[in-house]
Amino acid sequence: MRIYCEKDYDAMSRRAASVIAGEVIHNPACLLGLATGSTPEGAYKYLVDWYKQGLISFKDVLSVNLDEYVGLAPSHDQSYRYFMQSNLFDHVDIDPANTRVPDGLTRDAAAFCADYDAYIRGCGYVDLQLLGIGRNGHIGFNEPGDHFVRETHVVDLTESTIDANARFFASRNDVPKQAISMGMGAIMGAKRILLCASGEDKADAICRSVSGPITPGCPGSILQLHPNVVLVADEAALSKLTASGFKV
Repeated sequence: MRIYCEKDYDAMSRRAASVIAGEVIHNPACLLGLATGSTPEGAYKYLVDWYKQGLISFKDVLSVNLDEYVGLAPSHDQSYRYFMQSNLFDHVDIDPANTRVPDGLTRDAAAFCADYDAYIRGCGYVDLQLLGIGRNGHIGFNEPGDHFVRETHVVDLTESTIDANARFFASRNDVPKQAISMGMGAIMGAKRILLCASGEDKADAICRSVSGPITPGCPGSILQLHPNVVLVADEAALSKLTASGFKV
């Protein structure tokens, strides 16, 4: 695992955007695995700026997103499709037909999840998978449990995840209780993984994921088994890792 320690969120975002841009420039028809939430928001802003400056093009890029809330329409302002449109897709030249986000309104979740995995396999898996990490160590919406789930699946969100996401909704009761999440098979099948983290509240999850035992109790720990992971984090998110004596 290659680790970049950046001073703050903005520096982390710029470094992460540089990794993504490098992939797109090197492989213009790449399949990007994309994430949502506050962590990648800054990176997407840099990518939009660089596109507007003529430094990068997404016209041949394919994308798949990690997850989506069950029950939210794409037009809902807290859906992850809406997030991607607002933060990236609407501002660059990516072909809408080449973007895929799980369907939170699907009537047949099992069939949808199987088709999602089949699409990713058919593309030869993701070239670069962007990941954030939850305070409890979840990646995508793969929550802590007693086993790793390989396939894309419907997840019951933990109370801690619901609490963490409540700030985006009118009230905690409005936070969906389930999500569709890419499974560990598709994530670990990616040729390269870019894990990003910012803030002291992610320090424990990063420390456990990078230097702790590999366990489904901390889903991010499975990344220790991947041969090509880049971790970009700010000093606060790396604070427990560095305090433990881990060299970054």
